[in-house]
Amino acid sequence: MILMSPPCQPFTRIGLQGDVTDPRTNSFLYILDLLPRLQKLPKYILLENVKGFEVSSTRDLLIQTIGSCGFQYQEFLLSPTSLGIPNSRLRYFLIAKLQSVPFPFQAPGQVLMEFPQTESEHPQKHAIDAGKKIEEKKIEEKKIEPNICFDSSTQRSGKEAILFKLETAGEIDRKRQQDNDLSVRMLRDFLEDDVDMNSYFLPPKSLLRYALLLDIVKPTSRRSTCFTKGYGRYIEGTGSVLQTTEDVQIENIYKSLTNLSQEEKITRLLMLQLRFFTPKEIANLLGFPPEFGFPEKTTVKQRYRLLGNSLNVHVVAQLIKILCE
Repeated sequence: MILMSPPCQPFTRIGLQGDVTDPRTNSFLYILDLLPRLQKLPKYILLENVKGFEVSSTRDLLIQTIGSCGFQYQEFLLSPTSLGIPNSRLRYFLIAKLQSVPFPFQAPGQVLMEFPQTESEHPQKHAIDAGKKIEEKKIEEKKIEPNICFDSSTQRSGKEAILFKLETAGEIDRKRQQDNDLSVRMLRDFLEDDVDMNSYFLPPKSLLRYALLLDIVKPTSRRSTCFTKGYGRYIEGTGSVLQTTEDVQIENIYKSLTNLSQEEKITRLLMLQLRFFTPKEIANLLGFPPEFGFPEKTTVKQRYRLLGNSLNVHVVAQLIKILCE
C-alpha cells in the first residue's frame, strides 16, 4: 500500500495555485512518472490533499496514470463531521485498488461527499460532476468554504447584512443547524478535565483586537472550525476558541460592543472566559488515542504546528478499511 500526502500549497489560494508548475509538486510528479515503470505495482493507494486538488492538473495526471496502470479508484471530499466528530476539516481523498472489478460504490467522474455506506442510497445527492470542475472552481473562489483551513485573513462578500460579530444571518443560521445535529457529538466529549485554563485564556489585547473575528464555541457545541498550524499564535482563521462560562449569552456581550470604551470592551469580553483548545484536546478531535502524547521538550507552539499539519485518524482509518475490504 502507498499512502501519500503531497505538499498542499500548490493547490490552495494561499499558495497561489502553482499546480504542476510549483516546484513543491516535483516529488509527487516523480512518483507518478515512476509508478508505470515498477515491476510490481502496489495493490492499494490512498492519497490525501486539500480541497482544490480535485480541480487541478496534477489530479488529472494522477487519474490518467493510475488508470493506465489498471487501478480502480474513487475520489472523496470528506470532513470528520461525517463520522460524528464536531470538527470541520474538509480534505480531498483518493483510494485506488489494483483490480479489474470496480468498487461496488464506484461513481466514475464524481467526487463523493460521504462515505460509501451512506451515499450509496442517494449517489447523486453527495456527488460533484467532474465535468463541471472548472465552473465549480470559479464559484468556489468567490466564496469562503467553512470547512477549509486558512492561515491568512478572509473577507466577507458584503452582500449580506452583518449582525453581531462579523457574521451574517446565514452564517449564524448554519452554525445553529450544526449545533442541532444530534448525529454529531458534543465538544465536551473531547475536552480535558484538569486543564490549567490560565495558560490558555486569550489575553485582553487579543480579545480587543480580534473580538469580531473569533469563532466561539461552547462545550455543548457540536461544531468547531479547522485548527491550523498557526493556532495559539495567530487568532484569525486558525481555529475555534472555547467559551468556558456557558451561562453567558454571546449576543448580550457583543450587543453595542463597538460603542464602548476599550476598558469596557475588555471587561465585557472577559466575562466569556475564552480560551484556546489545548493540544491534547485538538489531538482528541483528530482521533489520536488517549495514550497519545508529545515528548516533554516539545513546546505548546510546536504541538499546535504539528497538529495543524495532521489528518483526522478516524477518517483515514475508515478509508483504509473500505479500501482493504
